[in-house]
Amino acid sequence: MTQFESAYDEFSKRGAAVVVIAAQKLDGLFKGKEQIQRRKYPFPVLFDENREVTRAYGVHHAIGIDAFNIARPAIFVINAEGKICWIAVSSSQTERPRLEDILTAIEACGKY
Repeated sequence: MTQFESAYDEFSKRGAAVVVIAAQKLDGLFKGKEQIQRRKYPFPVLFDENREVTRAYGVHHAIGIDAFNIARPAIFVINAEGKICWIAVSSSQTERPRLEDILTAIEACGKY
């Protein structure tokens, strides 16, 4: 989430809304509620406690070397009509797409 927080102005300049979906319990092990209250992110954060959203988008990660019942880190760029223009799904919990690639995808999304 810190990647999106630090680049929030860049997303805003491009007219992009940021929404983070966290596949975790609001009051679970990672204390999501406390983190949100402490950090006050400039974008909404949805806690997908039952993994319904992560399953619907095909990024639920039931079990793996670095995961258990969470989501693979993923970015979906969706245009104003609801069409998915770009997807990046990471193979591990530490991998993320480059910010430049995300911004390029946002700019290209309006050109489809």
